[in-house]
Amino acid sequence: MIRRTALILSYLFQPLVVPSLIFLFLLFPVPQVTGLSLVEKSFVLLMIFLTTFIIPIFSLIAMRLTNKISSFHMESKEDRLFPFTMVTGFYIFSTYLFHTKFKLEPIFVQTLATISICLVIMTGVTFFWKISAHMTGISGFLAIISVTILKFSDYGLLYYFLGIILLTGVIASSRLYLNAHTPLEVLGGFLLGFTVCFGAFWFIL
Repeated sequence: MIRRTALILSYLFQPLVVPSLIFLFLLFPVPQVTGLSLVEKSFVLLMIFLTTFIIPIFSLIAMRLTNKISSFHMESKEDRLFPFTMVTGFYIFSTYLFHTKFKLEPIFVQTLATISICLVIMTGVTFFWKISAHMTGISGFLAIISVTILKFSDYGLLYYFLGIILLTGVIASSRLYLNAHTPLEVLGGFLLGFTVCFGAFWFIL
């Protein structure tokens, strides 16, 4: 039962879904971030979901079907190199697309660029070490919520902050319980995502 719960959490909050969660947070609960209409916000969120989740997921499925990867779990760092490199390419291209084609407010392009930087660093690290992608993603989200509360002094967002702290701990525990990572790999992922996103958003917001 515990193992099944850990697996479900790992799938539900896998790294590719985190950018959509970040944009969902920035677009709706934080009115200070943008003046877009509801329709425009929905369009941005849909495009983020398509470019950072749907397309990469189908690419990973294609890799699995053609035996480019041995498993969706990608248990070794060698299994992760090609998928991570491909996903990083998608994110960089999406950042370029949002900047040149959609002419969005700078914060959204900068957010996607920050996520892409995390991916570039994580992929580089993966050549030498199996860092936790789950923790890189969720700790980046934690950093963004933290900076938002500090910058806007909006303590109405405190529930989001407490919720993401709880979620971060649960995901870390799940990855450790499944023996997907060592404690050091989990900590490394956390420090990477939190440091990059906190530093970038402190200047973005």
